[in-house]
Order: sequence, then structure tokens, then C-alpha cells
Amino acid sequence: MSSHDRKDVGHAHDKPHKAPETREQRDERKRRESENHDVALEETFPASDPVSPFIPAKSPED
Repeated sequence: MSSHDRKDVGHAHDKPHKAPETREQRDERKRRESENHDVALEETFPASDPVSPFIPAKSPED
């Protein structure tokens, strides 16, 4: 398992990606993401705010 997730920006030292994911791989990845989101939502219940899928942008450099 990688220490980066799919949203991380690529770096020059990262290994190049292998072949593009197949439809089955994409479906499995989406199923896992949905399952993980459901688990995260259950772990926050009861709470006043649901889990937010929003990922804030980096702040501008000074």
C-alpha cells in the first residue's frame, strides 16, 4: 500500500503509473471508497455535521 492517496500531487521521485486501471479495477476502487465513506459516516453518528468530502485547497505562499 502506498503512503500517498490518489489526490496527492505526483513527485519526480515517484514510480510511474502502470497500465491504466480496468473497468473492474475502477469499480472495485469506487466500491471501496463508498464503503470507507459509509464507515466514516457511521463512526461520526450521532453528530451535528456529516462527514465532508470537501478537501480545502492549499493556502497561497507568502
